[in-house]
Amino acid sequence: MRIQNRINNPEKIDRLLIEKELKDGKLVIVQFSDKLYSDKILAELNELCLEYDDNFSVRFYGHYQGSFDCKTLLKLPNIKALWLDSLMKADNLEVLAVLKNLTRLSLGVFELKETEILQAENLKNLKELIIGETRTKALNLQYLENYRDINLLAIIGHTKNIDVVGKLTELEYLGLNSISKVKLDFVNKLKKLKSLHFVLGGRENLDEIEENEIETLEIVRVRAFNSFKNISNFKKLKNLLIEDQKQFTSLNFDKELSYLTSFKLLNCKTFNSLTGLENLKSLNNLRISNTDINFDEFIKQQFPKSLDIFAFYTGKTKIDKEIKERLLKLGYIDGLNR
Repeated sequence: MRIQNRINNPEKIDRLLIEKELKDGKLVIVQFSDKLYSDKILAELNELCLEYDDNFSVRFYGHYQGSFDCKTLLKLPNIKALWLDSLMKADNLEVLAVLKNLTRLSLGVFELKETEILQAENLKNLKELIIGETRTKALNLQYLENYRDINLLAIIGHTKNIDVVGKLTELEYLGLNSISKVKLDFVNKLKKLKSLHFVLGGRENLDEIEENEIETLEIVRVRAFNSFKNISNFKKLKNLLIEDQKQFTSLNFDKELSYLTSFKLLNCKTFNSLTGLENLKSLNNLRISNTDINFDEFIKQQFPKSLDIFAFYTGKTKIDKEIKERLLKLGYIDGLNR
């Protein structure tokens, strides 16, 4: 993910700063939390939207004193990347359909009424889409089947017709947030998928996911997650994060995962057994924090020669200091100074 520079509620537009940040490869987001934008500022932003690609974004969020009027967007016809999120209400949302240049959209209006909004013809050209949480669970995802160019999709809390995601053949990044009781077999159709992220929601395992090309996998605070027996199906995995899992107690790398370089196991307080690390021939970074693993027993196993960064924390200052010193003597560093 690119580094972002968010310019919040500017009283004037600093074109030189924006140009510099974009040239440095950053995503630049000019954002407003309330109606603090004049017609002059909007006109300047529209000019910049024409000049730059979709790494230049405009965001409207908050507006806590009332509702955001999407007719404001009519003054940004050149906009390519729009963040319309963290809003309680928005009026005239149908205006989205006239923004012909959109390629990136983050849409999060809690009191959303337009449950068929994704059918807008111009949205079929999106490359990236984030669908935020709403009060209604009736938002119709069926229209996503026509989003043939999309490569990044994050869905927060919406499941109606979610299986159509399996038709997005160009998808490389998929985020499923606050989603429960949904079959995952559609993931198996995403042959180009490189990054898969589960945050919140609930499921016991990922057993439905078959062999795949996924390189980055994150499982964070997923309720009831307790088993990862098919870890060997993730043969191309490079980065693995498992965090805040109350019922996850063990993991065995029973087969070789030759690409995995970074594994972080954080705040899984009942987790007590991690084995098979010798099968991770490229593992460079191992971070374990706040688990129930017995370090004295754990350190006896064979570790891959590639391992360089090895950090182990219990949450107890004195013990953590002693463990760090032991690991340093074994030739490992904690990586925090890099």
